[in-house]
Amino acid sequence: MKQKFNIITSTCVPLPLENVDTDQIIPARFLKATTREEQFFGDNLFRDWRYNADGTPNKDFVLNNPTYSGCILVAGKNFGSGSSREHAAWAIAGYGFRVVISSFFADIHKNNELNNFVLPVVVSETFLSELFESIANNPRTEVEVDLPNQKVTNMATGHYEHFDINGYKKHCLMQGLDDIDFLVQNQHKTELWEQANK
Repeated sequence: MKQKFNIITSTCVPLPLENVDTDQIIPARFLKATTREEQFFGDNLFRDWRYNADGTPNKDFVLNNPTYSGCILVAGKNFGSGSSREHAAWAIAGYGFRVVISSFFADIHKNNELNNFVLPVVVSETFLSELFESIANNPRTEVEVDLPNQKVTNMATGHYEHFDINGYKKHCLMQGLDDIDFLVQNQHKTELWEQANK
């Protein structure tokens, strides 16, 4: 079982770039690994943006800026486009992000995040712009993500929006269950149904 997801309040890492694709999230050369080694993928999240060609950290990239921290990534519109590689979600989770906020996600990447216990929160472009502005004005700005009530709040302004999530995925996140855990937990119901329908 994974860590249960309830209400998260955190500072944020801003990435105000649109159309960030999965190859930028985790470059293709790191896809040889077939098992989810969180530390490996987390270390290589946004690899070509985080590091220069000689392997030194790019001081201009946000993940290398100690001003910003937290388990919430605030990203520009159309996050996770491109190929459907699940490794991109592995890298986001492996780095330590638990929430990604954007005004639009590519569908497959959105589902991959959910499957890896990262909550993708879709907000309006107006709300997203306000978040970026609040974080720019004060990097210690906190955002509260309330999964039970499907509500995200900019603590700097008090403004909030509600977000949608599949009911099954919400249940799994709140209970710390992946798909296999869920099936095992409900095995008795399956057996009862089989007995009743022989």
